[in-house]
Amino acid sequence: MTTTTVADNKTVITAFIDALNHGLEGGTEWVRYLSPQVIDHNRVIFGEEDAPGAAIEGFRQQLAAFSAIDKPQGSAIDEQESGILVQELIGEDDRIVARLRVIGRHTGAHARMPEPTGRTCDVEQIWIFTLTDSRISEIRAVSDRLGMFLQLGWDWPAVD
Repeated sequence: MTTTTVADNKTVITAFIDALNHGLEGGTEWVRYLSPQVIDHNRVIFGEEDAPGAAIEGFRQQLAAFSAIDKPQGSAIDEQESGILVQELIGEDDRIVARLRVIGRHTGAHARMPEPTGRTCDVEQIWIFTLTDSRISEIRAVSDRLGMFLQLGWDWPAVD
C-alpha cells in the first residue's frame, strides 16, 4: 500500500497545471496526470460527453480554442501573466483545491463560439481535484463564466 501525502498530491496538481500550460502550445503531457476514467462532474467544456474519461477530450477542445497572450517585444508584462496561473492550493486527504487565474486569447473553434474572436479573458476558477494513485480521478470546478462571456463578446446561452 502506498501512502500519498497532501504535499505529493499538490505536486501532481502543480505539474498537471504546468503541463496544461504547455498544452496551449500543443503539448500533450497533461494527459498522463488524468486517470483514463476521470470523472468531470461539471464538464470542462460545453457539450462534453457525460461519461468517465470524456474530460480528456474536453481539455483537448478547450486547449485548441485558447492560446497564451502574445507579449509585445520589450513588454513589461510578466512572463507568467498568461495561461493557467495557480494562486493557491489547499489539500486534505486525497483532495486538492486549486484557486486559479486563467488568462488567454480565444484563437480557435469552441463549442459556444465556433469563430475565434481574438479577444482576451482573465477569469478566476476554483477546481477540486480528487487523486487516486497519484492521478486525477475526479474534477469539480466553478469559474466566472459570465465574466468570460462578457470579455470574449459571447452571447449568454438562452434557456430552451
